[in-house]
Amino acid sequence: MAEIVLNVEVRERTGTGGARVARREGLVPGILYGGDKAPVAIAVKMNEFRKALYTGKLLGHLVTLKHGAETQSVIAKAVDMHPVTDTPTHFDLYRVAADQTIKIGVAVHFAHQEESPGLKRGGTLNVVLHELLVSCHANQIPEEIVVDLTGLEIGDSVRVSDLKLPQGVAAAIDADATVATIVSASAMADADEAADAATAEEAVAEAAAEAEAPEAEGEA
Repeated sequence: MAEIVLNVEVRERTGTGGARVARREGLVPGILYGGDKAPVAIAVKMNEFRKALYTGKLLGHLVTLKHGAETQSVIAKAVDMHPVTDTPTHFDLYRVAADQTIKIGVAVHFAHQEESPGLKRGGTLNVVLHELLVSCHANQIPEEIVVDLTGLEIGDSVRVSDLKLPQGVAAAIDADATVATIVSASAMADADEAADAATAEEAVAEAAAEAEAPEAEGEA
């Protein structure tokens, strides 16, 4: 059962102008889409939306949308934030049935780092996947995927196939994909240097291309 309930109202005005009007009225504008129904412009009171958002159980979770006496199970797909004030400015909700199978990204967390001999000897945890795409019913989305690092040595890798997923949850990517590795400090430093060098080469190439490109015409 969804833990978050969003009381929404339907917006008559759509587009950028309608969204601005909603914000001036203390609402967060959003869009409801998916299923066999047309998209609907909606809005939620700012204080209610922020309260739901800061629980950490809004994005990527099953949410109950309520409009009057009607309810609808949805997944909160995206929330846009203001770059300066860090307040929510827009959100996307996707219609689902509670028992509908969906694919969704779930955060990957790493446990028992103190039980990894490789990390104890100065190794570094190199995280490849911070989020795992899984397939499950909408009402069975896990809070997180936990990776147990107990016993891992330098040079060891954790692959998707090594993960212990909850019942009813399956990985939706290649089972051989690497989730994380335990690497030596020197290997990590070499990898960082290589990445920096590649970034520098790309910057030089872009600058050279811009220098060779013909000057753009000004405005008429």
